[in-house]
Amino acid sequence: MEFLFILLAIVVVCGVLIGPAMRRRRAGQEVTEGARTAVDPAGAYGFLPAERLDVRLPGPDEALLAAVQEARRTQDWKPAAELLARTDATSAAELRWQRVQTLAGAAAQELAETPGTGGMWLRHWRVVAPKDAGGAAVQAEFLVQQALRDPASQDFRMILEEARTVCAEASLLAPGDPVPTIVELGVARGLGVSEAEFQSLWERVVARAPQHMGAHLAALRYWSAKWHGSQERADAFAQRAAAGAAPGSLLPALPLFAVHDHLPDVNLVPGLYQGVVVSQAIEAARFAVAGAPADHPVLPHVRHLLVWFLVRAERYAEAMEQLRAVDGHIGAVPWSYEQDPVAAYLTYRALAVAGWEQGAGR
Repeated sequence: MEFLFILLAIVVVCGVLIGPAMRRRRAGQEVTEGARTAVDPAGAYGFLPAERLDVRLPGPDEALLAAVQEARRTQDWKPAAELLARTDATSAAELRWQRVQTLAGAAAQELAETPGTGGMWLRHWRVVAPKDAGGAAVQAEFLVQQALRDPASQDFRMILEEARTVCAEASLLAPGDPVPTIVELGVARGLGVSEAEFQSLWERVVARAPQHMGAHLAALRYWSAKWHGSQERADAFAQRAAAGAAPGSLLPALPLFAVHDHLPDVNLVPGLYQGVVVSQAIEAARFAVAGAPADHPVLPHVRHLLVWFLVRAERYAEAMEQLRAVDGHIGAVPWSYEQDPVAAYLTYRALAVAGWEQGAGR
């Protein structure tokens, strides 16, 4: 009898603690093959099937994808160089940052797939055109991504120090371009520099691009990583940025990213996503989305995170609104944190559709 009571206790504990637990970075692993194919149950929403979802970008950029595909297919770096040369560092600083990130990520992915030879186009670019500011920025970001892929590597610090050197070179080649300094924020995060050193670097960034959403997201990662578990620093940084946002800026959405970074992996708090903190961050992000230019390069990033939060808050009608705007491209947080981004995205999309059809979000 005593054994039966113990067994019953174990079952109850598992039901209370494990059943409701939803690890936000492992949602994709919990998806069945059936959920993967439950893309558009009613066939009425125009959502794309799994095989057509693009994990490389958060939103459309046909010129960038063409350059990436050409580099991969022929190892020709010139289309990428020409694209960055046309992407003005002042008037299109957000777009330039995103394009540098994507090009670097493409080279890093190729190298991971074929070690030693993958991404050779980037090396050719740097050798043939060493004074090309775009190539230097891409190489710096490539090195940061390479280092952060394996923080336990013996070469970790050496690669980041090389990235810092290339950042300085890129800044000299294009003095008005904020992107090399933004890339250096990733170097600082990886090296774990002091708060004072990071603040000095940050002041250089905001002197060039005070409303740059991508820069603020990069800086937020430093605070979130350095102060993880006590979130005050990250929250304070995000709130200050949001308070100083100019009209049309996406900075009011920054607190939502800060909240996401510090959510518990296991949620035992009923109504967490309907609570004051999360609700206020969601509303601030929705305000930012409504006021931002429709072609803002970072707008899809905010919409994707809104989908994640709105589904968890059971606000399915609003989640569907964001899904209609971003479906097709899923290269953004939170999906990019998952082992299977497509599966994770499909899960949330299916939940939004189901909730919408049941009228729960109306």
